[in-house]
Amino acid sequence: MTTSGHNKIMKQVRIAELKSRLSEYLRAVRGGETISVLDRETPVARIVPVRGRLALRIQKPAPGAPPLNRVPLPAPARLKVDVVKLLLEERQGYR
Repeated sequence: MTTSGHNKIMKQVRIAELKSRLSEYLRAVRGGETISVLDRETPVARIVPVRGRLALRIQKPAPGAPPLNRVPLPAPARLKVDVVKLLLEERQGYR
């Protein structure tokens, strides 16, 4: 099964078919396709190709750029909420 979305076509496959033809689907993913895995009609996973070395790259500053310790920082945000309290509440939700 194939669906099309915003400028891209994505194959959809049910779990049983994926299990029986796994090698074929992995070849398609290796070729650049993305595959959505369905449990009956519900999408449960997406198999996407591994992109080659998209890790962080560090570049030297452009000639004439100011040194990093001279780059002005933005003004602090003036918030009416306690950010630390929000962070602690969020962390409590994961326990």
